[in-house]
Amino acid sequence: MGEVIFITWRESVEALLVVGILRAWLSERPDRAWGLRWLWAGVALGLAAALGLALLMLGAASVLDGESGEWFQAVMVLSAAALILQMVWWMRRHGRALRQDLEQQAAGQLARASGWGIALLAALAIAREGSETVIFLYGVAGRHTGAGQLGFAASALLGLGLALASFWLLQSGRRWLSWRSFFRISEALLLLLAASLWVNAVDRLISLDVLPTLVDPLWNSAGWLDDSGAVGGLLAALTGYRAQPALTTVLAYAGFWLGVAGLLRAGQPARAVPVPVGR
Repeated sequence: MGEVIFITWRESVEALLVVGILRAWLSERPDRAWGLRWLWAGVALGLAAALGLALLMLGAASVLDGESGEWFQAVMVLSAAALILQMVWWMRRHGRALRQDLEQQAAGQLARASGWGIALLAALAIAREGSETVIFLYGVAGRHTGAGQLGFAASALLGLGLALASFWLLQSGRRWLSWRSFFRISEALLLLLAASLWVNAVDRLISLDVLPTLVDPLWNSAGWLDDSGAVGGLLAALTGYRAQPALTTVLAYAGFWLGVAGLLRAGQPARAVPVPVGR
């Protein structure tokens, strides 16, 4: 359940960061009581939207069964992997200016005396993080059925508790824990998790006869690290490790990391180009 704890922890910290920035900024305004009421209304609205998405997805999963259910699972796992990549790219591109952008947008809404605007700003941020969490968790939920569902829920709650503790530590300005180190470490773990989801989706497409195996297995390392064991299972869940992978899976895994390298390069903030001034 390590991936469940990590997903809930990472997404919750990011949501708390957005709310914390808006709350700190609004607390310094003369009309802070009015603004904070709308902020918390937006947080509640965003959480409700994420909960609605979760119920919708659970309803769809209960209706679909057999091959259609397998297709739905494959699509959701692929969507989770794609969302992780999009999130990493977005944070690389816009993370440094996140506080400034949020404060500017909030200032614009206050200037128009738009309480709904502040609520919508918070709601969109929370709904985005919450929806990503729902999709990510659904992407890994297929591995945990029956008795494992209780542990799944407990892991999600533990992740939320760790997020609250982490946010407090990050805000307290500890030298050994900064926002920069948090994003760097969690970015690497997110990419490993996306690779795991990608491999899981490829496995599902192979089982649906959409993709050929080419060579199956390409190798067998189960003798020294079985992906169904304690250590190998954790490695499989967090990185996509397979003890007996098909050639198609290996090629897809390599292609994933090549794509990540290109995406990270494209996600670097654009540097200002000096413009020569004519005489």
